[in-house]
Amino acid sequence: MKNRKIITLFTLLLAMMGLFTPGISQQPAENLVLNLQGAVDHAISYNKSLLNARLEVERSRKSLWESIAQGLPQVDGTVDYMTYFNYEMEFNFGMGETPAFTPEEMLEAWNQTSAAFPGVTQQDIYNYSAGTYYEGVLQSMLPPSTILLSDQSTAKLRVSQLIFSGQYIVGIQTAKLAQQISEQNLEFNELNIKESVIGSYYLVLITEESLEILKQNLDNLEETLDQTRIMFNTGMAEQTDVDQIHITVNQLANATTALERNLELNYNILRFQLGIETNVDLQLTDNLESLFTNLQVETALAIPFSIENNVTYQIMQTQEEINKKLLNLEQWNYAPTIAGFYNYNAKIKTTNFDMNPNHLAGLSMAVPIFSSGLRKARVDQAKIDYNMAQINRDIMEDQLTLQEKQFKYNLQSSLENYFTQEENVEVAQRVYDSYRRKFEQGMASSLDLTQANSNYLDAESNYLTAILEVMNAKLQLDKLMNNL
Repeated sequence: MKNRKIITLFTLLLAMMGLFTPGISQQPAENLVLNLQGAVDHAISYNKSLLNARLEVERSRKSLWESIAQGLPQVDGTVDYMTYFNYEMEFNFGMGETPAFTPEEMLEAWNQTSAAFPGVTQQDIYNYSAGTYYEGVLQSMLPPSTILLSDQSTAKLRVSQLIFSGQYIVGIQTAKLAQQISEQNLEFNELNIKESVIGSYYLVLITEESLEILKQNLDNLEETLDQTRIMFNTGMAEQTDVDQIHITVNQLANATTALERNLELNYNILRFQLGIETNVDLQLTDNLESLFTNLQVETALAIPFSIENNVTYQIMQTQEEINKKLLNLEQWNYAPTIAGFYNYNAKIKTTNFDMNPNHLAGLSMAVPIFSSGLRKARVDQAKIDYNMAQINRDIMEDQLTLQEKQFKYNLQSSLENYFTQEENVEVAQRVYDSYRRKFEQGMASSLDLTQANSNYLDAESNYLTAILEVMNAKLQLDKLMNNL
């Protein structure tokens, strides 16, 4: 029987839904009543993949501050403590032995001093011996001097400030663009979630409508089967008529059961996207007819396409700007970098031998001179990347323009097909009703009736498929124009 096609149809529609985005609800509610907009808002709030996208935005903000902070004052502090275990440092200016000057040595020292300084008396030496040659001769004979190195502790404070760096400036600009592209990615992910939820919402309503048609048709055939059995008992119908209709009833019953399972599966998919548990009773308040009426297809076909509003194009533009900044970053490698610093040493505990100053300040400038073409090669590569980004943006612009034309064509074609299928349903309904009356009057066979019923179900299936095609075509166009 062809009425099995309606189950196959919705199995295919389920597969066409594509990506299902997981989410975990934070609400303990056991039931949830949502219209279409409420379902979209709930998914935006609780979908788990969007949580990651928001965390990515937050991380980009922290990364931007990291880039800014690198050029702000940097303050470092250290506290040191050292012990020398009472080590004595020796300064040996003489023989290293305790002197025992003999009269001859004293006379020799006097003779050398008087020869170097004629007219100097021994009284002058006694009065002004400091710094004299005589004293120097005597000092050379003294034993070694020692300095005790006691424990020491210092607290150091270093303040540094970047004064000029072209790479720093461009780095901040690049970090800002990185934050912008993460926000655009979040918007793009939200757009995908909206598309998935709206598509699932449509699919649930279509499945419910199909199930209602099958149940109504099954009730009608079961009633016809009962009447056929009565006619058979009275001799007005044959056993084959009863059997033929009975087979059709069984097939419709199986199709109804299978479609009920598909409906529950579709509900679970929607729950999955909304971020709620499978045990939550989900009720959809919007109906298929009202949603279809509010599509305003003719208006959507007349709206001009503004490519600047497309999120994918915006991301491509931002990526192009990032490549441009990366090119500037490589070009700034030719420029010098200037930084300043100030050190302060607080001597908490020091030795008798300390040569470290308390204050120290300075400037440093790094000037690139020669790199054997390394910097030029990097600049050339950055230029190529920038040119490729420009070409990719042009390609994306062409693709989006073609998509806009294709989506509007699809929407127009699906709308025309909808009107055709709507008329076919009316015709198939009239034919089925006519054959049913004729069968009851003995003017048509059971085969004619079941064939008319199969044609009617095919017409209903094609009609619902046409509705879904119009709604999905409008959904694609709205996503392209960022109107979800």
